[in-house]
Amino acid sequence: MSNRYIFSSESVGEGHPDKVADTISDAVLDACLTVDPTSRVACECYVKSNVAIVGGEITIPKIGYRNPTEVIDVVKITRQAIREIGYVNDDDVFHADKVFVNVILTGQSPDIAQGVDARKARGKKTGKQGAGDQGLMFGYAANETPELMPAPIMFAHRLGRELTRIRKGGKVPWLRPDAKSQVSVIYENGVPVAISNVVISTQHSADVDHAEIEKFCIEKVIKKVLPAKMLTAKTEFLINPTGRFVVGGPQGDTGLTGRTIIGDSYGGSGRHGGGAFSGKDPTIVARSAAYMGRWVAKNVVAAQLAAKCEVQFAYAIGHPDPVSVHVDTFGTATVPEDKIIAAINEVFSFQPSDIIDQLNLRRPIYSKTTNYGHFGKNDPDLTWEITNKVEDLLAAL
Repeated sequence: MSNRYIFSSESVGEGHPDKVADTISDAVLDACLTVDPTSRVACECYVKSNVAIVGGEITIPKIGYRNPTEVIDVVKITRQAIREIGYVNDDDVFHADKVFVNVILTGQSPDIAQGVDARKARGKKTGKQGAGDQGLMFGYAANETPELMPAPIMFAHRLGRELTRIRKGGKVPWLRPDAKSQVSVIYENGVPVAISNVVISTQHSADVDHAEIEKFCIEKVIKKVLPAKMLTAKTEFLINPTGRFVVGGPQGDTGLTGRTIIGDSYGGSGRHGGGAFSGKDPTIVARSAAYMGRWVAKNVVAAQLAAKCEVQFAYAIGHPDPVSVHVDTFGTATVPEDKIIAAINEVFSFQPSDIIDQLNLRRPIYSKTTNYGHFGKNDPDLTWEITNKVEDLLAAL
């Protein structure tokens, strides 16, 4: 009997309020890493109406424990991030040149710092670099798309990227920055076979008719970027279902850093440990270990050791080794799963300092990750997407 079901995933555009906050947080992080690759950053942002609040803990060792705003202009960085998103229209309440930016930053807690630092400290059991926090992180890969990502989230991201490309090209003047996309995929026996539903909600100027928006989104976006063979006569298109989306962005809703963690990862297909990514430097395992998990899982699938692979790590703050490493191939493994786990442990090291070194994470690359998923992008700077350990895994087996 065929096992048939529908699975949906959602993506949000870079003008969505939560993504605005993520973009600012990662822009601040990149600025710090440009000044000093060993910067410790946990930057959070809140946006609403014409206000942006940038807060958190930042220590730039190069300048000691002085105020980080002495070397990075947080207000300028915030305005530039907002400008690049596209909030520059005269009718925008949230406008790059008019927003009030409040900066509330302190240094990293010395109690956390001594746990992360590669040095001995009273009460610390080791002199090695430890994890910047406790928690659990997941990595995932599946052979459903060329990117080895789940199909629903990759399709949703494609829609958002195309909307943004067209908007920033200036050929459709009524498009505005805020947008969401959602794709529902029909699976048969674990294989994606068709798309049952596509939802796009895009902000627009007040002078455009809904019929024009609907036709544009279906003909110029959906049918252009989604696989034609998966769009059927039964596929339902829901475009701006409320009928109007003029008030959007931080004017219409609040935005917070780290509130789109499912869209940032695997769209719900793989599990999530709950830790957000944006604004965090790589000593914080909520980000770096999640990237590591993706690298491991993607190489396992690329090596055809499994059709799906999920990797889980768990850490204790200040401790260098994960307290657990778990692998699940959901019954798709082509060799015994215990042998895959043994090969993974032989090829990869999961200590935080080794993760940073293996993936070369002390670089200002994080603004490239913010929008349309932290995984599944074809960019050599995003080292966790490179399948360069396939031969090593096969040799270890």
